[in-house]
Amino acid sequence: MKWLLVFLFHSTVILGLTVVSQIGGVVYLVCLLLARYVFHWSVQKQVLLFFSAYTIAIFLIVPKIALYFEREPLPIFGNSLRPLTMVTYVLNRHYVHSQLKEIIEEKASLIARRYPGTVTYYLDANFPFINGFPLIPHLSHKDGKKIDLAFYYKSKDNKQYVASSPSWIGYGVYDAPKLTEVNWPERCGEQGYWQYSATQYLVPSWSEGKYEVEEERTRFLLQSLAKTKNIQKVFLEPHLAERWGISSLDKIRFHGCHAVRHDDHIHVQIH
Repeated sequence: MKWLLVFLFHSTVILGLTVVSQIGGVVYLVCLLLARYVFHWSVQKQVLLFFSAYTIAIFLIVPKIALYFEREPLPIFGNSLRPLTMVTYVLNRHYVHSQLKEIIEEKASLIARRYPGTVTYYLDANFPFINGFPLIPHLSHKDGKKIDLAFYYKSKDNKQYVASSPSWIGYGVYDAPKLTEVNWPERCGEQGYWQYSATQYLVPSWSEGKYEVEEERTRFLLQSLAKTKNIQKVFLEPHLAERWGISSLDKIRFHGCHAVRHDDHIHVQIH
């Protein structure tokens, strides 16, 4: 009975690490076999081996192998482009097709030149390997050609730009429809799409009242993306597209009720 519990524990850890990071399960399994059956190490040393091996893998090995899958990591400590949270990097969720990387880096530089000091934060992109491997909970981030970007924000108090976000993961704090605006979150909820507004339950609302969307920067980024040849579509909540005067741009699209709402981030994808 004990061996079965141990087997189920390790199987669950391997599955969980694979789901959230793609490579974590493989690294864990290799380290477990080495520590148990080759080195005969204690549990403490096994854990240390795993974290050391995983760190080496994501820093040195994975980026090189990802090139064979036509994917590259986005910059981590860039002046104008970086992840909103380092969890994105640690879990290998910052890989994109080389063409998409070039576009996002160019847009971030463009924004930084037009608005000095502005940082463009990216959220979830794709895993480094294998087309079709799902980046849960996203429906389409599985081919290196999609990425989510955070809105730009300003302080509600002094109306000055802040290089931050009301949500530590970039999702779940919405710029909701006003009474006179089309309300797709309400419509989708009434149609039974419970997941549409579910991301609000993933983050605390402590900082929600401190920030508001910096519309000028965010609108300029959206316009620039929509005018870029190799961009296929940009998902944004319809009420924001109307409010910001960009609903006529062909590449600004509504994603439908089957996804989650996009009044907290921008979804970008290439052909």
